[in-house]
Amino acid sequence: MRIELAALTCVFLADAAAGGGASVIDSGTISGLGARNIGSAAMSGRISALAGYTDTSGKVTLFVGAASGGVWKSTDGGTTFKPVFDEQPVQSIGAIALDPSNPQNVWVGTGESWTRNSVSIGDGVYKSTDAGETWTHAGLPDSERIARIIVDPRSADSVYACVPGRLWSDSPERGSTMNLAMRSESRSPACVQVSPASADL
Repeated sequence: MRIELAALTCVFLADAAAGGGASVIDSGTISGLGARNIGSAAMSGRISALAGYTDTSGKVTLFVGAASGGVWKSTDGGTTFKPVFDEQPVQSIGAIALDPSNPQNVWVGTGESWTRNSVSIGDGVYKSTDAGETWTHAGLPDSERIARIIVDPRSADSVYACVPGRLWSDSPERGSTMNLAMRSESRSPACVQVSPASADL
């Protein structure tokens, strides 16, 4: 379409130069031109989560979550990707986290966190222990959206989730941890951050 528009602009400029006046544009002049998407503004074009690690050989593995397109994995630093979440009942992704002690353990929070006109919802947290090959549902099935996940660096058994919850109503699963120790049904929580000096903060 850019080439077609550029050619059309040249025609108008040449016509104006030849006639010495303003060009008249009617619907017939541009009726044959079609529009097409050339950007990432399509409904599923939003990347909502990213996590990765470099192994001892220097190989970079990436996990990318799309707002309504599932989880994609690259084992070559982002040159190629394959979908690894297609068998799950939801495809809206809000957060991805890797276990710092074992990157084979991948946590995914479903439901994009952007509250917008075309927001997609999820059904909680999923965990993979084989780098995304298989998944198990780990909890928070009614959360609808998860903005962030952090794995406690001291113990992979403790996982923190920022759960904004339902978009248009109070949400019993709204809170900041998997065990809902910091829970508020009527207010969206601030996203969590674990202090490097003390994971209790």
